[in-house]
Amino acid sequence: MSLVFLGSCFGTDLTTRVASYLDRLGHTSHKVSVEKDISPQVLINSLFLAALLSFAPIPEAQAAINSQDLGARYDTTLENISFRVYSSRATRVEVWIYGQGSGVEESARYVMTRDDATGVWSQMVSVSDLRNTYGLTGTVHYGYRAWGPNWPYEDGWIKGSETGFIADVDAAGNRFNPNKLLLDPYALEISQDPLSGTCTDGMIYASGALDRTRDSGVCASKGIVLAPDTESVGVKPSRALKDEVIYEVHVRGLTMNDTSLPETLRGTYAGAATKAGYLADLGITAVELLPVQEPQNDTNDVDPNSAEGDNYWGYATLNYFAPDRRYASDKSPGGPTREWKAMVKAFHDAGIKVYMDVVYNHTGEGAPWANSDGQTVYNLLSWRGLDNPTYYSLTSDLQSPWDNTGMGGNYNTRNAVAQNLIIDSLAYWRDTLGVDGFRFDLASVLGNSCEHGCFNFDRTDSGNALNRIVAELPPRPAEGGAGIDLIAEPWAFGDNAYQVGDFPSGWAEWNGIFRDRLRRKQNNPEVDVITTAELSHRFAGSPDLYGDDGRSPGHSINYLVSHDGFTLNDLYAYNTKENDQLWPYGPSDGGDDHNNSWNQGGDRAEQRKAARTGLALLMLSAGVPMFTGGDEVLRTQFGNNNTHNLDSTANWLSWARDTNEETDHEAFTRRLIGFRKAHPALRPAHFYSEADHNDNGMEQLRWFKPDGVQADSTYLYNPDNHVIAWRIDGTEFGDPANAIYIAHNGGSSDVNLTLPWPGSGKSWYHATDTATWSEGPDTVANPGAEGFIGSENAVYRLEARSVLLLIAK
Repeated sequence: MSLVFLGSCFGTDLTTRVASYLDRLGHTSHKVSVEKDISPQVLINSLFLAALLSFAPIPEAQAAINSQDLGARYDTTLENISFRVYSSRATRVEVWIYGQGSGVEESARYVMTRDDATGVWSQMVSVSDLRNTYGLTGTVHYGYRAWGPNWPYEDGWIKGSETGFIADVDAAGNRFNPNKLLLDPYALEISQDPLSGTCTDGMIYASGALDRTRDSGVCASKGIVLAPDTESVGVKPSRALKDEVIYEVHVRGLTMNDTSLPETLRGTYAGAATKAGYLADLGITAVELLPVQEPQNDTNDVDPNSAEGDNYWGYATLNYFAPDRRYASDKSPGGPTREWKAMVKAFHDAGIKVYMDVVYNHTGEGAPWANSDGQTVYNLLSWRGLDNPTYYSLTSDLQSPWDNTGMGGNYNTRNAVAQNLIIDSLAYWRDTLGVDGFRFDLASVLGNSCEHGCFNFDRTDSGNALNRIVAELPPRPAEGGAGIDLIAEPWAFGDNAYQVGDFPSGWAEWNGIFRDRLRRKQNNPEVDVITTAELSHRFAGSPDLYGDDGRSPGHSINYLVSHDGFTLNDLYAYNTKENDQLWPYGPSDGGDDHNNSWNQGGDRAEQRKAARTGLALLMLSAGVPMFTGGDEVLRTQFGNNNTHNLDSTANWLSWARDTNEETDHEAFTRRLIGFRKAHPALRPAHFYSEADHNDNGMEQLRWFKPDGVQADSTYLYNPDNHVIAWRIDGTEFGDPANAIYIAHNGGSSDVNLTLPWPGSGKSWYHATDTATWSEGPDTVANPGAEGFIGSENAVYRLEARSVLLLIAK
């Protein structure tokens, strides 16, 4: 980095301050100098930065990524393995070595050494010692056993004994139990899930009088020590977030039903890689994958004809570094990592970013539960057995989890060490595994400003995980370039958890208000009052949510549906959820009862129209559009709105195109995305400047009534008005269209629109209309084939509950 300052204006004091500031930000290679001759542009840039820095506090120095080198690593010679794990409260930690992941007893065990200054326990193990002394010649599998204040070490302890036991939990919240083999939180791959086809007894991981002495070593998940690999992830796209079209999909569900693929590739990373070309052709620029960090899902295959106990979505993470082996065609040690990277490269080669859905608000270690005697017990799989109060938020007495997730307990996102794991794992997926961005599940938990006995979201708390992530893993600049895209699901459960529009700078958000308002307007038109003023905010990128804190339209992730609810088709085809069906369509527990859905009176043509209208409003609004895999062909989940447990044919994407309905909607989606990508006026970097109703001329954005007169506040806030139109000035954005005109008739009757001025010497041309009469493969006109409509004051009849799109040229 090189910065030049005009010495006569700023002097050496400021120059020194800039250098110090850059040093603390981690820019170790920079040049800050004082020059007499300077260009006007550099002077302007320097003045701006100088003004900024004169008021900006110098941040505290941040730790390097995984500065404690936690995990298990070979040295450069591959002759030694370093094991390092954190526990501030343990009094003894041992690393146990296994020849395979399950079904065998340990081959070796080593007592680890504690660094009192850092709380890190370490042990260097010689590969030749493992080979010559213990006969281990293959992959090294490992886990930890830990003792602490509630269960101190005593000579004579053996597996399955109670020697040294004091309590399952002490007053400080410690839950050490050496009979439970613990997975390394920093393992890069894991051997198998805690429960599998051969290890079905989950009670071996439980605390409590009935199970605390049961040893879990044979079945417990083991870390795998990986040798470095050189697999490329390709060149990362550097597009601005505002220019993305996001496709949310499940890795397994993407190709499990694709009979054109060899069976061994279906549902895998390698299978997903084969879809890069299709998605690029559809217009997708970012694929957002449901969780791929290891969850408990091996048991999904135990009974392939049952949904009971299955975890299809994967929102219960067992390890934050390891790619899920179940989605790899090559499940050998290192195979999942190599195959993941090859998939990422395939997407990158097609110009598609890879986003991951990550779950740092709770873990797969689970909630407290009652055993057969009615006692409350806890699973000890990893974090809880290593350092419970560090990794989990607890009640004020430190005896129980604090829960804002509905999953049994919050991850302790306010603790610096627990935050380290978040930062380190994100950096690993970014730097080593090639990920371009992350969607954070229940991200309000990451804004917690306290550890135990409370929950309080505070965007201004510099020590919360949200602000630390931005500080140490810089988000991509608004104009594009290096960095990652950070996307929050901005809510959780409980008071002060719903925070749409209130995340700190650098964060984009799933805009749940966009989703809910548009659903209500489309599907509850006679009973729900959604004014055109409210709609205008959503169509313009939600400036009321993101314009007051320095963010932009690109920070609004607009969507109508996601994995968590109905598909686009089902939103307009079902009045209520249908979750109590038989396999493979259900049964599924839970699911929201307030979906703002409507079956359009059972009229299939109206259902298709509603889907086109919803998709059009999504693609034509400022912000970043997201839809779910299969919505381009009107995929159905048969009314099930909570398919979290349906690892079934009914929940996997279909690649057959058996009807005109599917092919027509796919063509509509492809061309509509193409229109959005061709018109930068729909993707503003900043919020539109809007014309006052008394202004003349063509501002960036102007709202209109059906009669062609500019809409004022009286019209916009009148609940009886259901038609809103807007014109965007294309010349302000270098758009190929002089202007873009969009009209939405949210009412139940057709309406005549009087078209506004298209610009001097220009006329309006028809790009699409979502009306029932406009179905077919050419619903959206190809560029250059738009039909002539007329100029200012031309009249166009717009069908009820539909959208019109015109361009001026």
